[in-house]
Amino acid sequence: MEIKNRKGNLHSKEYKVAFLFVLAPTIGFVLFSLIPLIYSVYASFTDWNGLGRMNFIGIDNFVQMFNDPYFFQTLYNTFYLMIGIPIGLLLSFALASALSRGIKGTSIFRTIYYIPVISSLAAVSILWQWAYNGDFGLINQVLNIFGIEGPNWLQNTATVKPAIIIMTIWKGLGYSMLLYLAAIQSVPKTFYEAAELDGASSFHKFRFITWPMVKPVTFFLVVTNIIGGSQIFTEINIMTPTGGPRYGSATIVWYIWQKAFKNWQMGYASSMALVLAFIVFVVTALQFYINNKKSYQID
Repeated sequence: MEIKNRKGNLHSKEYKVAFLFVLAPTIGFVLFSLIPLIYSVYASFTDWNGLGRMNFIGIDNFVQMFNDPYFFQTLYNTFYLMIGIPIGLLLSFALASALSRGIKGTSIFRTIYYIPVISSLAAVSILWQWAYNGDFGLINQVLNIFGIEGPNWLQNTATVKPAIIIMTIWKGLGYSMLLYLAAIQSVPKTFYEAAELDGASSFHKFRFITWPMVKPVTFFLVVTNIIGGSQIFTEINIMTPTGGPRYGSATIVWYIWQKAFKNWQMGYASSMALVLAFIVFVVTALQFYINNKKSYQID
C-alpha cells in the first residue's frame, strides 16, 4: 500500500509540474493571441480610430474594402511577390543537391549561404536599397561594365516587384537549402545502392528515392513561405516607403499598417486583416488537403 501511495503521489506531482509547463504557453496564447484576435474581429465592425470610442457600424468596413481599388492592388502585389517561392525552392534544392555530394568546403558554403538568414532584415533591406539605386547602386555599376544602362529599380513599375523578389529569394535561400540538405543526407545510402544494382538511372533514383524523401520538407517550406509571404512588410516599408511607383510594391500588410497607424482607421484595418487571415487559412488548408490526398497515391 505504501508503494502504491508513493507512486500515486509521484504521479500527482508529475501532473502538477506538467500542468505548470502547459499553463505558461496557454496563458501567453490567450493574452497575446486569442484575446487580440477576438478584439480585432469586433473592431472590424466599428469605426474605431485606435483611441476613441468604438462605434458599431456593421459591415460598412467590408463594403468599403471591396470598393477600395488599393485593397485589391496590394493583395495582387502580395501574391505576385510569392512568385519567388517556387524559384527559391528550386535554387535551394539544387544547391543542397550539390553540397550533398561531399565537395570540399561544404561547411564554408553552408555558412556563406546562411549568413543572410540570420542577418537583420532591416539592415539587409537597406543594403539592397543602396544596391538598387539608379545613380550609384552596385547592380547598375556592374551592368555599366557590360555597357548596359540599368534602370532605377525601385522607382520603376516594371522592375520594382522583380527587384524585391530577387532580394527575398536571396534572403531565404540558406534556410531552405539547409533543410533540403539535411533531408537529402538522411536518405539511407542502401536505397541508392539497391537502385544501382537494379540498373536505375539518375533520374529514376531522383524520382523514386530522393524526391519522396524530401517531400515533407517541400510541403513545410511551401506552407511557411506562403504564410510568411502574405505578411511581407519590412522590406517594402524600407525599400519603397511610399509603396513604390503607383503602389507597384505595396503589399496588403503594408497597406493595413498605413490605414491603422497613418490614417488612424483601426476598424477598417482590422477588417482587412480579418480578410487576409481568412485567405491565408484557406490557402493553408488547401495545401494540407492536397498533401494528404497525394500521400495516399502511389507513384
